[in-house]
Amino acid sequence: MELSRAEESSAVLDLKSVTVVLGGKKVVDSVSLSIESGNWLSIIGPNGSGKSSFLRAIAGIVPSTGSILYDGMDLSQLAPKQRAQTISIVPQIPVVPPRVKVLDYILLGRTPYLGRGFQPTKEDLRYVLSVIDDLDLGNVAERYVTEMSGGERQRVIIARALVQQPKILLLDEPTTALDLGHQQEVLELVDKQRQSLGLTVISAFHDLTLASQYGTSMALLVNGVVTNSGMPTEVITEDSLKEIYGANVSIYRDGETLSVVPKRQEGSLS
Repeated sequence: MELSRAEESSAVLDLKSVTVVLGGKKVVDSVSLSIESGNWLSIIGPNGSGKSSFLRAIAGIVPSTGSILYDGMDLSQLAPKQRAQTISIVPQIPVVPPRVKVLDYILLGRTPYLGRGFQPTKEDLRYVLSVIDDLDLGNVAERYVTEMSGGERQRVIIARALVQQPKILLLDEPTTALDLGHQQEVLELVDKQRQSLGLTVISAFHDLTLASQYGTSMALLVNGVVTNSGMPTEVITEDSLKEIYGANVSIYRDGETLSVVPKRQEGSLS
């Protein structure tokens, strides 16, 4: 599957036959995708379909076979610092060190760019503060991350990933702990970065409506295999969701944007 962009010189993330085996089970099975810079690929699929393992393989967190190339470079062969300047991941369950304040934690995202003294410059701090402001975190910058609510903490994790200024951003269920307003806030900020910087975004979603609204394209992963890919309107249909999820839904279309609404079974209303 190719996700096109107008710029001829844009880099491409090429995934060829990516396979992940964990605990003797093949959880990602020969996935091949090609994604041009500036595109947002939404990965959907039922629980246990391999979405998180697929993202972790791209990030190099779990071993995989096949090839993962960006702009012709094999990501597995990059030095850690260069790899951290290329790709960043927001995991579903992030590990946060104890007794670290929000500002200090987000500043850690600048580590791949620091010199030998590992001291952030004024420019580093200025950039971090701008992201903190964009994500409405200024009033909690001096709080400890571990003492924050789930939604606040998730925004902090995403802020750290954004200040890393990666070329590829991986998001694993990025809005699970967020309320409606902050879901939009976070995804709009990521989308703004995508469009202005040519950032390649790949995200796993449970929320099919959000997956449709923000993804420029979509892939359906079932039992580790991509069973369908293309525009959201091509992948998400009432029949496919019934077959894959066992869900009765109504789908409303506004141009290329979908809204997926659960439908009560007949006789269940009182």
